[in-house]
Amino acid sequence: MQSQARIEENTTRRLVNGVDVRALKETIEAIKVDPELGKTQWRNRNRWIDGALNRSTIQSFYAAKQEDTSRTEPFVYDNDEPLVLLGENRGPNPVEVVLHALAGCLTTTLVYYAGVLGIELDTVETEFEGDIDMRGFLGISDEVRNGYEEIRVRFKIEGEDLTDEQRDQLIEIAQARSPVFDIVSNGVPVSVAVA
Repeated sequence: MQSQARIEENTTRRLVNGVDVRALKETIEAIKVDPELGKTQWRNRNRWIDGALNRSTIQSFYAAKQEDTSRTEPFVYDNDEPLVLLGENRGPNPVEVVLHALAGCLTTTLVYYAGVLGIELDTVETEFEGDIDMRGFLGISDEVRNGYEEIRVRFKIEGEDLTDEQRDQLIEIAQARSPVFDIVSNGVPVSVAVA
């Protein structure tokens, strides 16, 4: 790992890999001073449409000790199932969306930390595969879990001066710091109630 002095030296540059590293460093310092600034709440509203089709709407969230209203329009995502699972292929299924979330979070985490470390990247690509035995979901076997048995991730990371050691370091950091990687690889308490 690079020393704190090297990280501070790299954050004097404004943009690395499109990341405003100075602003990122200022955010980190502000949260160190006031940990309440780091507390966030993310929201999703979902509505069943028909069959396997349901729609999520994402807009409001809480960050930096206040409601954030910067999103003037919501993001809308449809979930469906493929034909083989009795859906109509009108959107990815929820377990594919989990892979999308994991991909996005690992990539963002890796790119942010590369920026802070002053590592310039040309390419970051990932491939994800996850195995689910449908006997759990379908209630055929209590011996089989309902969700992924395993998820495999393959990174392709390129940069003009990128060393193998830096590549490995960035992959380690992405796993250590990605919120979605943490969510997927560790149990998270989920409370369910009637609205």
